Amino acid sequence: MTYIASRLSAVKPSASMAASQAAKALRATGVDVIDLGLGEPDFPTPAHIVEAAFRAAREGQTLYTASAGTAELREAVAGKFRRENGLDVSADDVTVANGAKQIIFNALMATLEPGDEVILPAPYFVSYPEIVKLLGGTPVVVECSETAGFRLTPEGLERAITARTKWVFLNMPGNPSGACYSDADLKALGAVLARTPQVMVLSDEIYEHIIFDGRRFVSFGKACPELRDQSLIVNGVSKAYAMTGWRVGYAAGPAPLLKAMNTIQSQSVTSVCSVAQAATVAALTGPQDHVGQFGRAFERRRDLVVEGIRTINGLTLPPPEGAFYAYIGCGGLIGRKAPNGTVLADDTAVASYLLEEGRIAAVPGAAYGLSPYVRISTATSDAMMAEAVCRIKDAVTRVE
Repeated sequence: MTYIASRLSAVKPSASMAASQAAKALRATGVDVIDLGLGEPDFPTPAHIVEAAFRAAREGQTLYTASAGTAELREAVAGKFRRENGLDVSADDVTVANGAKQIIFNALMATLEPGDEVILPAPYFVSYPEIVKLLGGTPVVVECSETAGFRLTPEGLERAITARTKWVFLNMPGNPSGACYSDADLKALGAVLARTPQVMVLSDEIYEHIIFDGRRFVSFGKACPELRDQSLIVNGVSKAYAMTGWRVGYAAGPAPLLKAMNTIQSQSVTSVCSVAQAATVAALTGPQDHVGQFGRAFERRRDLVVEGIRTINGLTLPPPEGAFYAYIGCGGLIGRKAPNGTVLADDTAVASYLLEEGRIAAVPGAAYGLSPYVRISTATSDAMMAEAVCRIKDAVTRVE
């Protein structure tokens, strides 16, 4: 239609949402589909957080707040960054938005000029390149192979930087791969960025509490404090506290950037829901036992899926180091035939086959910038994950 802005022509809908919607459509016809397309904890939000929201609403905390967030929440966020991540920040160094995704959107809207480049290590979160393109930037994809642990290397970063580079994105643990970065890894990347002060780093740390095998999470801000003026540390409560629907994300960054982001927020959504902000204060300052419980459950499910996929010829799965996804290598299926004679030409075809024949909703690796893989979410019950692995195995054994 002629009234749709031309800038939308380059932007694709979310692939994970599309996979989930396809599963819902099949369910509506009576087909039993396991939806592993979306990354969303299956746990309820802890009771003390819900109670804090209820109490805030009853006490009249139902008015507009400052665009950057309430003073109480920004102090709670700053306290979390100091306590858990070793960052030297105050409430003035913090902003709050409607989820980590809006933090990213605001940051890019505040900084990108047409043609500015954003370095995206692949595999990447599906929304990163689409937000970049929507705001006039150019995604520069750096493929990070499985042999490199799906991690960006200093050499890869240095090769990708040009005079137009404005940002480099890091996501750790990563969606979809689960890849983590050590302190040494981050320092090596920081050494490259120290030589290019015009390049900002956006460190998306939303999965920091979902980390496995005794690893210790290190924030980019802690590893590279000398790059504070080049860094935006992004986080939120969606994953660690099972609060996806509450829509609260937050970030710490340099004052000029935060001021610009807050201006954008004031002219778009005004602020985050006041009651959700009160709930987030309770999440960050209240009991933290649920965080550990959730993390242990996700690790158990990770183990279950890794062991199951290991028994399926044609598929591979390096154990994810964190997050709640399995990025399954499906190269062994490419070029083979489904029972109906259709050739599985790529990972998009494999994902379609798993939905149609295995009744499993998965997302093709092409959506994350690195093929041939399919991503499934492991954020569902142990029993459901076991059933999903069985269905995947049954479907794959029927491929010729």
